[in-house]
Amino acid sequence: MEDAVRVERGLDEVRLQQLGVRNWPVWEKEPSRFPWHYDVSETCYLLSGRVTVYPDHGEPVELVAGNLVTFAAGLSCEWQIHEPLRKHYCFA
Repeated sequence: MEDAVRVERGLDEVRLQQLGVRNWPVWEKEPSRFPWHYDVSETCYLLSGRVTVYPDHGEPVELVAGNLVTFAAGLSCEWQIHEPLRKHYCFA
């Protein structure tokens, strides 16, 4: 699946405001490993933590605080949270 995980790094506050990120709900999770499937696309902004996402088809992607990530609908993957994770999220 092409572009199943898209990562933007180094966003400034203006871009975050344009997207309305600070108004999105927050999700938190302790270090763990679990499978996940996206029925719809999700965009999230990592506030803290570090995670590696292992797409079923594709290379692992490491994510850290400050990354804006979009996961494509239909993606199946495994999440490995290395450090307690806190993120804003929005389903499209």
